[in-house]
Amino acid sequence: MFKKFTSEEVSGQNQVKASVQRKIRQSIADEYPGLELVMDDLLPKKSPLIVAKCQNHLNLVVVNNVPLFFNIRDGPYMPTLRLLHQYPTIMKKLQVDRGAIKFVLAGANIMCPGLTSPGGILDEEVGAETPVAIMAEGKEHALAIGFTKMSAKDIKAINKGIGVDNMHYLNDGLWKMERLD
Repeated sequence: MFKKFTSEEVSGQNQVKASVQRKIRQSIADEYPGLELVMDDLLPKKSPLIVAKCQNHLNLVVVNNVPLFFNIRDGPYMPTLRLLHQYPTIMKKLQVDRGAIKFVLAGANIMCPGLTSPGGILDEEVGAETPVAIMAEGKEHALAIGFTKMSAKDIKAINKGIGVDNMHYLNDGLWKMERLD
């Protein structure tokens, strides 16, 4: 998704109206209840909230020139990895084994065997089409953010094909773009 992402791909930036800002804040609060205590620090009501529209129907939620969340079309908002590293408990987690790390960091989708092998950990409560943090065996921080294609139970049962779409990973274009000027 963000493999070769640069600030040139941003086609337009709009400061959103208060009603749209409330809708975005509510949507994020519903998706990530763990952020409720820090929501006013992350998305202050007084500072302007900017939605940057990019190619491929991608939207970035930007506050003080820092991208905090993104979504595709009208899908759920997902935090950037920098935000996830600050608040690691806000998303459900899936863990890949050591063999999958280099492929995930190259932008590959997460395959079912990488999640079901001895080094992988599945959270049984994760449903289909849910944003998840992808952790690595033996590492502290998330290495990617993904969107599940099937539920954790199906990943375990089928154990073939793509289990999670890799949306944003360490060292991709969005990670390198610390500020959007």
